[in-house]
Amino acid sequence: MLDLTPKEIMEKRHITINPCKTCEPVGAMFCALGVENCMPHSHGSQGCCSYHRTVLSRHFKEPAIASSSSFTEGASVFGGRSNINTAVKNIFELYDPDIIAIHTTCLSETIGDDVGSYIMDMEIPDDKKVLFASTPSYEGSHIQGFSNMVIGFMRYLSKKTGTPNGKTAIFPGWVNPGDDRELKRIASLMGADYIYFPDHDGTLDHPMDRKNEYFHAKAGTSLADMEALGDCIKLISMGTYCSQEPSDYMKRQFGMPYANIPLPVGVALTDNYVTELQKVTKQEVPKVLEDERGRLVDLMLDSHQYTHKKKAAIYGDPDVVYAFTALCLELSMCPKYIITGTPKEAWVKEIKALMNQYGVDESEYVVKADTDLFYLHQLIKNEGVDLLLGSSYGKQIAKAEDIPLVRMGFPVLDRYGNPIQASVGYAGGIRYVEKIVDAMMDRQDRDALDEDFDVVM
Repeated sequence: MLDLTPKEIMEKRHITINPCKTCEPVGAMFCALGVENCMPHSHGSQGCCSYHRTVLSRHFKEPAIASSSSFTEGASVFGGRSNINTAVKNIFELYDPDIIAIHTTCLSETIGDDVGSYIMDMEIPDDKKVLFASTPSYEGSHIQGFSNMVIGFMRYLSKKTGTPNGKTAIFPGWVNPGDDRELKRIASLMGADYIYFPDHDGTLDHPMDRKNEYFHAKAGTSLADMEALGDCIKLISMGTYCSQEPSDYMKRQFGMPYANIPLPVGVALTDNYVTELQKVTKQEVPKVLEDERGRLVDLMLDSHQYTHKKKAAIYGDPDVVYAFTALCLELSMCPKYIITGTPKEAWVKEIKALMNQYGVDESEYVVKADTDLFYLHQLIKNEGVDLLLGSSYGKQIAKAEDIPLVRMGFPVLDRYGNPIQASVGYAGGIRYVEKIVDAMMDRQDRDALDEDFDVVM
């Protein structure tokens, strides 16, 4: 398994091997699936759309609906205006969405299709909306595509009437439906009146209700809420790389103050989220949240002997990796290798600042953006770790080097139930502390001599 990965680190490669990311349109499609009665539309070939849908469907174990402009050789040469006009007309007639959210692909971007002008010339029913975001596959990652589509929705739909609605806008960034439920639960417990965007609670984990629907009723952020975003009194956004650019857009376009915070995983980062909500609502933190926080801290203390000084390799999307690095540090673990495939060099400085908060010297770890799992494997071959923490794409490394793997982030393709459960909040922290500690204890059991193998640990 991966026997040909060389131990000598190849620093100046010009190719990616075993990527730690996917392309922008995947993020755009995922964002659009968090809006009520919205059809994501891929302006490119059918193959592109099929791949993007497949990645999402395999992670969420649910169908990811989307349509395509179905480029052929002719559209690739002469442009896709005719294709997209026909597609929009057919989509409204066949599926009757309220919104069509168009994202571009590398093909339509390369030939220079001006999708914005195409939309301006379309005949769109009065009660329907068509919008788009530029998401070329050959730059950035799915994280950038998600961010671009968030801005695309606001550019076309959000308004400022001049009369504040008293609500708080909450942008969760790229999280699972289980995370959406937990973040909304915390906001409700704190007494917040909010607009949550995008919201995948019920769109990508819809309960079995025997209904055959393209669009699940009352699931996703509504069109009315999208339009009302400009009148919110404040924005709380999570994740620098999913939500910083949309936050800047809200401030620039609507003059809205915002707090951009890390994804609330673990104790301190969840405290940040609760504190920002408290600044808006002026309410005391309810006992139920205090108790959950106390249970998380107690669990960390009770199990610290299994995590203390254990070395971890953490990989995935920048916002998620930052949050789980913070959780590992709270568990007194040693994040040894910290990587992301998203090309964001500022992220490296943020990780170093986080490590510095916990007194970890730069000589004790490696952090790198815009890299791949091949590089991570080379690092591990030189000095091993006790735990891998990341997506399913690390399982070959886990098998090759005999390292426990705790799956988190996107995508988790080879396990069930992960997207419908929370990783954020105190409750999500409890869940992941349990998973990490269990992985450490399972390894101890597996390696124990017969005379040391005991029921009580």
